[in-house]
Amino acid sequence: MNNDNNAERFSASPFCLGSSRLRRLAWHVLFLSFFFFHLSVCISCSETHEHTAGAINPEDSVAMMVSYGVNTLISDSGVIKYRIVTERWEVNTVKQPSRWEFMKGIFFEQFDENFHVQGYIQADTAWYFDKEELWKLRGRVSIRNVNGLIYTGEELFWDGIRREFYSNVFSRVVTPERTLEGTYFRSNEAMTRYTVSNSKGSFIAEDIDKQPAEGQSTAGKGNAIPADSTDTIAPPVRSVQQKHAAGR
Repeated sequence: MNNDNNAERFSASPFCLGSSRLRRLAWHVLFLSFFFFHLSVCISCSETHEHTAGAINPEDSVAMMVSYGVNTLISDSGVIKYRIVTERWEVNTVKQPSRWEFMKGIFFEQFDENFHVQGYIQADTAWYFDKEELWKLRGRVSIRNVNGLIYTGEELFWDGIRREFYSNVFSRVVTPERTLEGTYFRSNEAMTRYTVSNSKGSFIAEDIDKQPAEGQSTAGKGNAIPADSTDTIAPPVRSVQQKHAAGR
């Protein structure tokens, strides 16, 4: 009788009841831990990872501004002087020297103070080095001034500081009176006085009849054309020091 009572008290003791609950709780915790572990593994396997590129280095040539379909007017000292038309205009201050790039071609119109067209300039490609105020025009360069002079060539520089044009490649100059071709060209900004060296071309009779100065002949209207390019010393022109070749 006493043994049965002891057994009942033992089986109903709080310690034995608590041990059973602890075991069930431990199994539940173990099961939930295993479940969440597998769930986290599945999520991490299916999760996409974003791949980011490295930082842009200072030497990378990234344009700070790109404009498309540009047709704008440019003023000088408060007076509208030029119209620029281009398909694509990039402003890049990272490249050295800093520059504007017109890789899809460019067309200029020049105006006088009364907004009358004085001439035009066009090229397949152009760069403007803003710190040097220097234009580089390349590819089917064509210029026409107010007097009807037409210049064509494959490369031409326009120096905004010296107010002049110059080229070291084959150039062609056509006026109502004459046609000249040569491998060196230099002119003032209005193209009223110009020099063509190593030249050949057709002249009017009065150019031949005039008495030329030593080493050169006068082409009329103030235009100077060297007669013998071997005796002509080309004046120095300004060069652009750059880390990135402009034509690339």
